[in-house]
Amino acid sequence: MFSAGAESLLHQAREIQDEELHRFCTRITKLLQEPPGPATMDALQRLFLIVSATKYPRRLEKMCVDLLQTTLCLPTSPEQLQVLCAAILREMSPFDDLALSCDHTQNTRQLSLVAFVLLAQGDRKGEMSLVSQRIFKILENRQPEGPSVRHLLPVLAKVIGLAPGTLAEDQTNLLSKRLVDWLRYASIQQGLPYSGGFFSTPRTRQPGPITEVDGAVASDFFTVLSTGQHFTEDQWLNMQAFSMLRKWLLHSGPEDPGSPDADDKSELEGSTLSVLSATSTASRLLPPRERLREVAFEYCQRLLEQCDRRALRKGDADLQKACLVEAVLVLDVLCQQDPSFLYRTLSCLKALHRRLGEDPGSERALVPLAQFFLNHGEAAAVGAEAIYQHLLSRLPSERFYSPTLAFEVTHFCRQNLALFDPHISSLLRLSFPSLFKFLAWHSPPLTAEFVVLLPALVDAGTAVEMLHALLDLPCLTAALDLQLRSTQTPSERPLWDVSVRVPGCLEAFRDPQFQGLLRHLLRTKASGSIKSLERLTPLHQLLKPMASCARVAQCAEVVPILLQAFFSAVTQFANGALINQLALLLLDRSDSLYQVPQYEAHVHGVLSSQFLALCKLKPSLVVELSRELLEFVGSVSSIGSRASIFTCVVWAIGEYLSVTCDKRGTVEQINKFFEALEALLFEVTQSRPSADLPCCPPQVVTALMTTLTKLASRSQDLIPRVSLFLSKIRTLAQRPASSSMHSEEDAEAIRTRATELLALLKMPSVAQFVFTPTAGVCQPRYHRDTNVALPLALRTVSRLVEKEAGLLPG
Repeated sequence: MFSAGAESLLHQAREIQDEELHRFCTRITKLLQEPPGPATMDALQRLFLIVSATKYPRRLEKMCVDLLQTTLCLPTSPEQLQVLCAAILREMSPFDDLALSCDHTQNTRQLSLVAFVLLAQGDRKGEMSLVSQRIFKILENRQPEGPSVRHLLPVLAKVIGLAPGTLAEDQTNLLSKRLVDWLRYASIQQGLPYSGGFFSTPRTRQPGPITEVDGAVASDFFTVLSTGQHFTEDQWLNMQAFSMLRKWLLHSGPEDPGSPDADDKSELEGSTLSVLSATSTASRLLPPRERLREVAFEYCQRLLEQCDRRALRKGDADLQKACLVEAVLVLDVLCQQDPSFLYRTLSCLKALHRRLGEDPGSERALVPLAQFFLNHGEAAAVGAEAIYQHLLSRLPSERFYSPTLAFEVTHFCRQNLALFDPHISSLLRLSFPSLFKFLAWHSPPLTAEFVVLLPALVDAGTAVEMLHALLDLPCLTAALDLQLRSTQTPSERPLWDVSVRVPGCLEAFRDPQFQGLLRHLLRTKASGSIKSLERLTPLHQLLKPMASCARVAQCAEVVPILLQAFFSAVTQFANGALINQLALLLLDRSDSLYQVPQYEAHVHGVLSSQFLALCKLKPSLVVELSRELLEFVGSVSSIGSRASIFTCVVWAIGEYLSVTCDKRGTVEQINKFFEALEALLFEVTQSRPSADLPCCPPQVVTALMTTLTKLASRSQDLIPRVSLFLSKIRTLAQRPASSSMHSEEDAEAIRTRATELLALLKMPSVAQFVFTPTAGVCQPRYHRDTNVALPLALRTVSRLVEKEAGLLPG
């Protein structure tokens, strides 16, 4: 965030001890008693860095603090010195030794510095009221030669934000009147230069007219978008007034804009619209707040007209875009406070949207524009769908690399979920592939926002497609990176990681044979179609060189969090068919993931836990998917790098394959799974590790042993077979040769599990009770009363296991 030099200075400032700070304060105290010079400025700058670099307040010497206050209030002190003193005092606030007062300060620039220090005290002694009273006393002075209030408006805006109830009714009306004057009646002539010269003549100093951003002479009143070489005092006030206008309207607006009186007024003003807009005299007779709203509306309309002009300078073009956003926000507030403005606003805002579609630099106005149409419901619904389509679908696909737009669009969606009608909610769900582009490119900062958004984005129709999209999110990041590299001109600043050079990827990215895959990955709306897993392999090969990109790695880190949020949302509404689809998808995609370092292991951990959660939600899943599960566990190759998922599948088979969970879990089904798992366990325990058959993890071995025992307890004809097999495994684990396959600790875990299972199988009834408990086990009595079945069974089994363990040799 900071350069190395800045980080070093901050570190030094934080490490300064109290004793050293005391000596430094003594030096500053001496400097402040002398005429100010460069040494004083440098020392105060260092002191400001020290007091602002730490989260906890620094204690300064009382004499030093007193001299800082004295220097701040001294009229002859240089402005830079006063600014530094005020900044230091503000960083130290609140403190008890403050002796500042704004009552006798005449210079408004100095008063603003003092006021900000007082406001930093937190209104412990009524500072808010004192500051606002002093400022309004100056505002009451209408004399042209009176003190300038330019420096006081930021203070007033701060007071409104911190303590809006501080202002009295007469003060509210006074500020509304002043804002009307500054916004509507500023001079349309340029100001005089600050200083003349020997060769200056009255003709060269004569101010010219204010111009528009395109160079034309202004034909209407002054606004923040008017241009000139120099500005007058009232023109500066015009700009400042607009900057605080929205905050003031929100503060001074009606308490209940939706009251019946407001509705009646809306109908009346809508029917007499032409009369009111044509009669400026009637407008001037309005109460101060209503007059301010009328002027604010005219000001925003003027800004929208000025934004249509082609600016000659880039700075003015950027200012146009910022003013466009603010104008729409102000119009939104005005229409909420006075619905009569709505009829005059809709037409120009719909025209504005058409213009935004043609101007690639003004997209930020889309968010407040969509908010406007959302806030005004059915009255503004006509034609609003195109705006939502642009915002949710087209904009993320075209400007996914903009961090500002990414946050604002995501925040808009999150904050307005309760306001979305069914049509907008449906559009939001269909647009998730576009919104995921924001997430893929800005994954760390937007993760929390999307965790909240995911429940609104997913439904039964998009769940499967969204799960694929989440698993392919790092692929999307890589594809977006390549898209930028292939389209951005060399003169533009690169938005990608320049340390990663992938010329081969760029050539393949443009290859027609990959265009179908890439179009699906970069789609803007949910398509309902799922690409086959076989087609993912060439896509992963194409994007493999991008796996080392930092942005791709960051995206891969957040996918497990998003998967957890996804399944938490889906399990709230998923029916049986969807649960089966998701369970199969987990198994299929477990070996079809983009090869980013550590990504596969982290995702497998989530998929394993979620597979078990789906089985718990629908215990009949094992029976209904028996063919697919048998295929999954029927091959050693299924273990490979998917040991965690394989272990959970095997455990789920043993837990839920019973008539208790589903009447279709018959002995015939049990036997099929038993034979498949028995053959697999034999293969992984009897074969030596090789390149084709790596060493099987001990947790897989113990899971297979436990599941076989569970199945045998439900089909007791299988008990002799599994007992014999467990005895062989226990004997095999005791041999020295087993150390080549498993560590001593792992071999001990396998021996212990085999011993426990053999002990249980010696009492088939107890084994069946332990491995397939009845539904009543969930009742609290089974855990609290020591004389009922479960505690008694556990004690019995413990004794049997201990006895069996005692008979073991050695």
